[in-house]
Amino acid sequence: MSPPLPRADRRSFLRATASAAATPFLVRAAGAEGSPAQARAGTHEPVDVTFHVNGRDHQLSFDVRASLLDLLRDRLGLTGSKKGCDHGQCGACTVLLDGRRELSCLTLAVAAQGRAITTIEGLATNGDLHPMQQAFIDHDAFQCGYCTPGQIMSAVACVNEGHANNDADIREYMSGNLCRCAAYPNIVDAVKQAKHVMKTASRE
Repeated sequence: MSPPLPRADRRSFLRATASAAATPFLVRAAGAEGSPAQARAGTHEPVDVTFHVNGRDHQLSFDVRASLLDLLRDRLGLTGSKKGCDHGQCGACTVLLDGRRELSCLTLAVAAQGRAITTIEGLATNGDLHPMQQAFIDHDAFQCGYCTPGQIMSAVACVNEGHANNDADIREYMSGNLCRCAAYPNIVDAVKQAKHVMKTASRE
């Protein structure tokens, strides 16, 4: 017959619980005292990075925690990319990285190093509006205009990705960009017009 298991009393239970809870704090404290390099890493010293934005190189020094959106707006003066929700839900900050749409508010600036960054300011060529910009004007695809830069950047990518085959596809692949003014029908019409012009231009 097996011996009876010892009964845990309240005092033993509390002592064991307190020891377990304290262990992570003791480990972190020991690590911080024993690794000065790790402690220095927490100071977030500026990093030097070269960015390729709208066809030009920019050498910048900034906090490694900075978002691409803040870098574009505050350091480069490219305020076309809008800070809407700042949580990646509205699409107003959309830019193109190597031709693919990205939410710049959720992208660390350092992650864009070595990639071709295109903002709304970089779409026009020699003073001529991009076909998508012109289409938004032609179809009054905006009211307040705050979301328009992000809408246009997403629309350009939508066409280039081959997702503008019909109205349903356009609505689906533009659904990440919100318009408080509800200009959605006009936006769909603008995308369809620009798609035709963009495809024609690409064949010439």
